[in-house]
Amino acid sequence: MLKNYIKVAIRNLSRNKGFTLLNISGLVVGMAGAILIFLWISRELSVDRFHENGEYLYEVWNNNVVDGEVWSWNSTPKPIGPALESGYPEIISFARHKYVGDMLFSHEDENLNRETVFVDSTFLEMFSFSFKEGNPADALKQPSSIVINEDVAKDFFGDESPIGKTLRFDNKADLIVTGVMENLRSNTDFEFEVLITWPVFENNLFNDDNWSNNHLETFVRLDENADLALVNDKIRDIKKEHIEEATTDVFLYPIENRYLYNDFENGVPIGGNIDRVRMFTLIAVLILLIACINFMNLSTAQSERRSKEVGIRKVSGAKKGALVGQFMIESILLSLISGVIALGLVQLLLPYFNNTINLKLSLPTSSFSFWLLATGFILLTGILAGSYPAFFLSSFQPIKVLKGTFSRIGSGFNPRKILVVTQFTFAIILIASTIIVRNQIEHARNRKLGYDKSHLIYHTLSEEIEKGFEAFKRDLFKEDLAKSVSKNMSPITENWSNSWGIGWDGKDEESKKLMFRYSADIRPVETFGLTLLEGRDIDVDQFATDSTAALLNKEAMKMMGFENPIGELIYDNDTSWHVVGVVDNFLNGSPFGKDRPIIIFGPYTWTGIFHIKLNDELNAAENLSAIEKVFSTHYPNIPFEYDFVDDAYAQRFENQKRTAKLTFIFSGLAIMISCLGLFGLSAFAGEQRSKEVGVRKVLGASVARIMWLLSTDFVKLVLIAFLIAVPIAWYTMDQWLSDFHYRISISPTVFLITGIVAVTIAFLTISYQALKTASINPVVALKNE
Repeated sequence: MLKNYIKVAIRNLSRNKGFTLLNISGLVVGMAGAILIFLWISRELSVDRFHENGEYLYEVWNNNVVDGEVWSWNSTPKPIGPALESGYPEIISFARHKYVGDMLFSHEDENLNRETVFVDSTFLEMFSFSFKEGNPADALKQPSSIVINEDVAKDFFGDESPIGKTLRFDNKADLIVTGVMENLRSNTDFEFEVLITWPVFENNLFNDDNWSNNHLETFVRLDENADLALVNDKIRDIKKEHIEEATTDVFLYPIENRYLYNDFENGVPIGGNIDRVRMFTLIAVLILLIACINFMNLSTAQSERRSKEVGIRKVSGAKKGALVGQFMIESILLSLISGVIALGLVQLLLPYFNNTINLKLSLPTSSFSFWLLATGFILLTGILAGSYPAFFLSSFQPIKVLKGTFSRIGSGFNPRKILVVTQFTFAIILIASTIIVRNQIEHARNRKLGYDKSHLIYHTLSEEIEKGFEAFKRDLFKEDLAKSVSKNMSPITENWSNSWGIGWDGKDEESKKLMFRYSADIRPVETFGLTLLEGRDIDVDQFATDSTAALLNKEAMKMMGFENPIGELIYDNDTSWHVVGVVDNFLNGSPFGKDRPIIIFGPYTWTGIFHIKLNDELNAAENLSAIEKVFSTHYPNIPFEYDFVDDAYAQRFENQKRTAKLTFIFSGLAIMISCLGLFGLSAFAGEQRSKEVGVRKVLGASVARIMWLLSTDFVKLVLIAFLIAVPIAWYTMDQWLSDFHYRISISPTVFLITGIVAVTIAFLTISYQALKTASINPVVALKNE
């Protein structure tokens, strides 16, 4: 029976080549789009869920009430890990994790900066990272151990084994390579090329036992039988036990939730990356549904061609179940062919898709579970696409179909028209969403920065660079290569320090107002092009007391309640700072966030970056090359690796740009599939109405009039879909925009453009078939009457 079904299915599909091609094309595009999204979703859902002991691993987080809201953050003080391990038997081990970015490493004549993390020796026991050489269990046991990834090993040692060889760290310490890791998998949130044991950090960079200084992450492993809720009850007040008048609560958060559920509201995780996963899961389902609806429409539109076949089969004794089976086999066969082509198409498109989303996804073709899922996906698609046509076609009554009396494509508001409306509703929602996402990105991109990012670069300020910095800076000015140079706490695009413990005269002692720190050793207004509103710039060359000077931005002045801020004192880290000026608000964080209250502290505070304002009268490439020569003269063993501020600012939009690109791509696919279906339906409609067209032409109807007549039915369906889609799209995107403080209002223009685009695309799609039908010779159309 099955063999016969397949034979008949192949015969029917080959007999109707145009119908088959349209259906396969729609299914291929829909299935390929869905597969690409599902590959990305699979990656997102697997981030840091591959660690062998992942279900027992937790990160230490904090809760505290700031400005009436519960804030949650995951940076912790250095001593909290040892205190948790020693004080609570449920906590088996801990590992501190300190990301320090690019650090200098040397071997023989090779000097390279590499992304570095300092960790406790237990880190590699807790987390499962693959090794090429060495044993992860003891790779960080020795105080001078270093573990490198395979790229770093290749850079320094070529094809030789690096185990036991020495790398010099930051021109301070010689470290022994004890392990070579594989490059990090794409499904981890950790970022590093080099792991160094914790004692090296304490001995060479920073050793701070202050419980108030949150500057690293702490991970713990719980006993298998531990109850998380009970443990959190026990450790909640651990900071309060070590800090006088502390109000911060501590809790453990599952490592497996850290990536997907990283947004908190009033101390409760409300989402994060999982929101994007949900959104694109919905898009994948919608694209697949559009493809299936496309199949249903084209299949039922063929009802006239298949009706007599159904009638004869029923008269010959065929049961409805057998007919359903026949049509389902045809659908599954088409789905199988489409699925195979879609997989091949995905393989071809993956490099471009990976480039768009900045990941390295691949089809896991060597996995049995992948092929099992792929088979299930193809069968599900075939069943979903073929279900309605199978029951629709098998329900024809023999007497009616053999007499030729059954409903035609243009009659009433039939289910097929409902499917067209549904299909275009989904497509219009995606088009509107694409426009709104792009408008939001452009809105933030055009936001007033409050500083001039042009011709501005920054470079890491290491201890060695610090030693000769004044001489280096002097030579830059001597050769007229820079307009200004400033040492700072962080790049101007980022903020690395904040506190609610900063004080000032008149501050309510019970108040917790979060202030953001920035720093500059000299003339930040000049270097960054800030707008000075009151007072003057920080300039220690002219004013010796400016080592403890400070600038407030407008938001900080408002939060502090100063009417005349010049000369006011600010208290931070046992130092009194005097305000010398006020600058306009400037963006020092997310371009989608609200204006932050920022204090720019003078040269007495710490710095980790230096900025150079290039001489814009020189060619940029020649300017940078000359600066590099000066830098190499002063620091021959340190590579000159800088970043442009405008490039760093552009990076702040990467997640949103990725969302916009993906939405654009998949809304394009949705429209493409919908248009394939509309093209097929208009062809069948034209075929059914050919004799009507012939009569109208004999009676004097023009080609333009007939084209309009044939097109209006379909255009009306698109307009109905538009009316349904608008409120859905508005509500959905308004919810998405609510995550941004700095956001657009959704303009009616968006939906006007969307409607025009949808109707235009639909009209152009059906106009070819309408013109073809309207141009037929009446004699040919009526000769069989």
